Amino acid sequence: MTRHHHDTTQMDWAEMAPMLERGAELGTPVYRQAAAWLGELAPPASVRRILDVGSGPGVLTTLLAEAFPYAEVVAVDATPPLLERARARAERLGLADRVQTRHAELPGDIDTLGEADLIWSGNALHHIGDQRAALAGLARRLRPGGLVALVEGGLTERHLPRDIGLGRPGLESRLEAVRAEWFAEMRAELPGFARETEDWRALLAAAGLTPSGARSFLLDIPAPVTPVVREYLHTFFTRSRTALEGRLADDDIAALDRLLDPEDPQGLARRPDAYLLAAHTVHTARRG
Repeated sequence: MTRHHHDTTQMDWAEMAPMLERGAELGTPVYRQAAAWLGELAPPASVRRILDVGSGPGVLTTLLAEAFPYAEVVAVDATPPLLERARARAERLGLADRVQTRHAELPGDIDTLGEADLIWSGNALHHIGDQRAALAGLARRLRPGGLVALVEGGLTERHLPRDIGLGRPGLESRLEAVRAEWFAEMRAELPGFARETEDWRALLAAAGLTPSGARSFLLDIPAPVTPVVREYLHTFFTRSRTALEGRLADDDIAALDRLLDPEDPQGLARRPDAYLLAAHTVHTARRG
């Protein structure tokens, strides 16, 4: 039996801030690899200004500042509490003199952001209805020879075995399918929504840029995980239960409730088989 939908596709970014920050922190090794690769495509000595578009809490902003030590890095986001976290992080790391924050609604404010030698946009473009127009706007912000790095696609996070001993096997596969349905509805409700084939190389080329390669970076934290990872997994599955409850079968809700119960021997707090595995794909293109 599937419950009646009463969920929403609206996202409360401020409420999600701790999960976003912790998830990005756990992915730091992957993002350092990606930044090092970008340093091969855009030598750090030539990069003087970076835009981190859709910066969230600023984890990547500060990593970019570390990887490109001569650059001013601007965290661009539409959610003030996330920008506050970005500023606080930069101060803690001694980077406040090179990291700025900019409140901007995209795509409308793209042309107010100034020029950059490198634009990073991590899993942000899919929250803009007209992705083609947004990419064209980002291309206009690039200085000649500048590079855009777009994180989209890759492989969805996985955290548990196929059969977890609770409910029907394949819980995460069903969650992924329902999440994809939710994602399609979220995109369709965005202002100016235009459906696009997600061929990022072609979309970058259509924006007048020259594609310069794509690479995927693997995040692999095997079981047994640390308490910090367990805390992230608990937050992730809590959000999944809340956002997708109206779309899930009752037995899957019951399985999630047991996973989230800190006293349950088969819950996330005690399971020895929980892990974190994902792949992030970075698409790059250059302005001629």
